[in-house]
Amino acid sequence: MSIVRMKRMKVIALAEERNDLLSKLMSLGCVEISEPEDLVTDPDWTALLSKDTSELGQVKARNSELTGALEALRKYAPAKGGGLFVIRSPISEQELFSPEKEAEALKNAGEINASVNALNQLQTKANRLEALKASLLPWEPLDLPLETESTENVEIVMGTLPATSSLDAVRGALAKAAELSELIPVSGDKAQQYVLLLCHKSEWTQALEALKPFTFTATRFKDLTGTAKDNVALIQRELDENARQQSAETEAIRAHAGCRKELEIMTDRMTQDASKEAARERGMTDGTIVFMEGWAPAAKVNQVQQVLDRYDAAYSFADPKEYETPPTLLDNPKWMRPINMVTEMYSLPAYNSLDPNPLMFPFFVLFYGIMMADMGYGLVMMLISVLVLKKYRPKGTTAHLFGLLGICGVPTFIFGALTGGFFGDFIPQLCKLINPASTFELPHLFTPLNDTLMILVGSMILGAVQVVTGMAINFYKMTKRGQFWDAVMDIGSWWLLFIGAGVGAATGVWAVALAGVAALVLTQGRSSPTIIGKIVGGVSSLYDITSYFGDILSYSRLMALMLAGSVIAQVFNTLGAIPGNIFIFILISMAGNTLNFALNVLGCYVHDLRLQCLEYFNKFYEDGGRPFVPLAYNTKYVDVEK
Repeated sequence: MSIVRMKRMKVIALAEERNDLLSKLMSLGCVEISEPEDLVTDPDWTALLSKDTSELGQVKARNSELTGALEALRKYAPAKGGGLFVIRSPISEQELFSPEKEAEALKNAGEINASVNALNQLQTKANRLEALKASLLPWEPLDLPLETESTENVEIVMGTLPATSSLDAVRGALAKAAELSELIPVSGDKAQQYVLLLCHKSEWTQALEALKPFTFTATRFKDLTGTAKDNVALIQRELDENARQQSAETEAIRAHAGCRKELEIMTDRMTQDASKEAARERGMTDGTIVFMEGWAPAAKVNQVQQVLDRYDAAYSFADPKEYETPPTLLDNPKWMRPINMVTEMYSLPAYNSLDPNPLMFPFFVLFYGIMMADMGYGLVMMLISVLVLKKYRPKGTTAHLFGLLGICGVPTFIFGALTGGFFGDFIPQLCKLINPASTFELPHLFTPLNDTLMILVGSMILGAVQVVTGMAINFYKMTKRGQFWDAVMDIGSWWLLFIGAGVGAATGVWAVALAGVAALVLTQGRSSPTIIGKIVGGVSSLYDITSYFGDILSYSRLMALMLAGSVIAQVFNTLGAIPGNIFIFILISMAGNTLNFALNVLGCYVHDLRLQCLEYFNKFYEDGGRPFVPLAYNTKYVDVEK
């Protein structure tokens, strides 16, 4: 349970063996290939070697083609039983990297994407035809070819007027300005009136001036011949043919549903190829040899050497220099690894610091159980965790999330048993519905509603324990660095004050507390070069009492969330019991408890995370580590069997 010790790896190999070497290192999964930044700018190195090139662009293009085909299948031929999680299937390395399967998958992906492109073009054309059809429909009653032009003496114009315009008023204004004109209504809808304007050319200018106040807009249909009705019929035939072609392309996509699994496998394959090509770009080469460097866990060096010994390669492994920043890899037992997501969400610890997970795990799990505190919720958490982990076998953060959910379900159940909570007071309410005279209650040691003050005091005591634990860890770290007397003055003085305050509150004797105050005043300003600075620094350090008090007071949220979750569950149970019908009671109670459960699962995690990161970590935690990202299999659909 510590931060893994890293070794700096440097390798010189033949360029012709580079791809195979990277493949073997990927299969091993414990080597991070890093870019030699200092060498890239070193003229002695750049005179001999240059940055390596790769086929990363081509791999990404193939990956994009495969993922596009999969998206098309999800849309037009969704898999039966497809859910939130992917059920991984085992596959051998030979099958994953089979050239034949790659070629077949890319061929199928190309056919699917060709159908998708054709479908998109057809849909674009259909949209254009629909828009044209919609613009022609209002003119269907007009038995006049759309290509009709004005005659030698008469202007013929189709146009629109707002639906709110009075046609009689428009005609009246037009008659006054241009007697040799006529406005013929064609059709109308909620937005516009469609009209045909006929006017002698000698009065055309006056007619337009008369129509301006009524917002008359001319309408023209370029490149269309025949009446609007004829064109609508023609467009409808084109739309019918377009729909038939779309259906044919859709069926062509669905016909490839059987190759879904092969596309998924090759998508994972391209992801691995992309990682390998990205690692290749971090190396340097002259075309004959290639230089790579990176990091490997010290415990895995022998395995890496066994791989390197198969090639004509020179290599070395060395401890990191003082100026180097190795990646951080946490080594914890399998049952504790889910807590990694909490640390990673905050920040990884610095390489030479302590692994916080074993120090945080018991507190995080305990606090979560206190806040949830319900047997029913605990059972649901454990059941969800087991089902997801066993059936779907997720990896990474998702696996940690559901693993942590199951672990936290255990203390949730335990504290639920201590408080007598099973979906709130579901069982007592159900007993009352069956027998109104029932007074049955689940056995309990205390309840959130009746023992609120006791729970509050207990929460703050647990907070004090965690705060003091954080100080003790910092004391240990300082001592290990040879700063024992600094630890005594900076941390021991506060402990003396805390112990003295406890003794004083219990016995009325405050001598020990005063000794703690004196120790702080005399030691906390010691870094100042002047006497006044030392005194001011020592006195001002006493202000930190408010910080410690605030930290411990923050743990009252343990009581608050326990009380809130219990009360909300009881409220929904009471609402469900009002009709007096068992079926309605179960329906309302389960709906309410489901909502309460969902809110509490998230809320308790957030508040628990806050206690660890703000109240606990600030006592000893050194962040700033960067994650260890080895060249390894990272798959979504399959599990690679090495």
